[in-house]
Amino acid sequence: MTTLEILQSLGWRGHFESQLDADYDLTPVRVTNVHRDRIDVLSPDGAASVDLSATSAAFGITVGDWLLTDADVQAVQVRLEPFTLFKRRAAGTEGRVQNIASNVDTLFIVTSANRDFNVARLERYLAIAHDAGVFPLIVVTKADLVDDTDEYIAAARGLSPGLLVEALDARQDEQVDVLRGWCSPGQTVALLGSSGVGKSTIINTLTQAGQQTIAAREDDQRGRHTTTSRSMHKLADGGWLIDTPGMRELQLVDIGDALNDVFADVASLAEQCRFTDCSHESEPGCAVLQAIDDGHLDADRLRRFRKLQSEDRRNTESLAERRSRDKSLGKFYKSVLSGKRKEKGGG
Repeated sequence: MTTLEILQSLGWRGHFESQLDADYDLTPVRVTNVHRDRIDVLSPDGAASVDLSATSAAFGITVGDWLLTDADVQAVQVRLEPFTLFKRRAAGTEGRVQNIASNVDTLFIVTSANRDFNVARLERYLAIAHDAGVFPLIVVTKADLVDDTDEYIAAARGLSPGLLVEALDARQDEQVDVLRGWCSPGQTVALLGSSGVGKSTIINTLTQAGQQTIAAREDDQRGRHTTTSRSMHKLADGGWLIDTPGMRELQLVDIGDALNDVFADVASLAEQCRFTDCSHESEPGCAVLQAIDDGHLDADRLRRFRKLQSEDRRNTESLAERRSRDKSLGKFYKSVLSGKRKEKGGG
């Protein structure tokens, strides 16, 4: 294979090629694993490990990224702009945004046919997929635990017109085959879902790898984290699969338009309200409340929409405040340094 063919097999495409200078002499690599102090990458010459210096860590490098390194793949020089990017509000009170995975074509939103099945959580994940511009596919695992999966499939499909949903037993090769169409050469898929829903089992079946899995506790059917770092796995069909640690609650940030996409039914009704700033609580001429009264819209659907809107607004404002605070501090530090230089020059 030529160097270009190898790169294309890793997911390289024109989007990245267009970011290169005509006379660049750096090596393109793709991030396959992110550790605390280093990253694992794949280059045309094979696998390598790169230490994360303070400079490279500042890029916000995440699994799936395309980077440019020196010829020896020892130091990161450039992080290429991704064509898709999953992010979340990081834990804590700083309001920092954390990158989760990049350059993903398809997102497998994994849930299961037991107590983990949660419509509100699926809506949250769908909003994240829409915000990233990634095609979502809902996968309902543990189909072998119930007599009929139709109820779960119908509930998931009802969240968005045309949404694709597959129910399967992740341990069975022939059932997981329905996912292989999204795993062709050069394509990248990612898995997102809470702990214990079978993400690692899907990976094992698709890759025939021996990644550790831990059975869900019998008393509540809730699993424990088995994936501790984001990583990318080669698929037998030629594609790539990104696994993310189980995240019970993703904090939304700056995804207002994506929420309107996921809740298109509510957003469409809101446009028909008498007042443009209608809160859909008690205002006269509220088309949303009228639809609920007429039985055309589920009141719980509106409640979940407003809850996610409130979370997104709160986190987005928190992020904006932090950026403003950091900018003010930066100006303050510059003024102090400038003053000291003047004092030194005057002395």
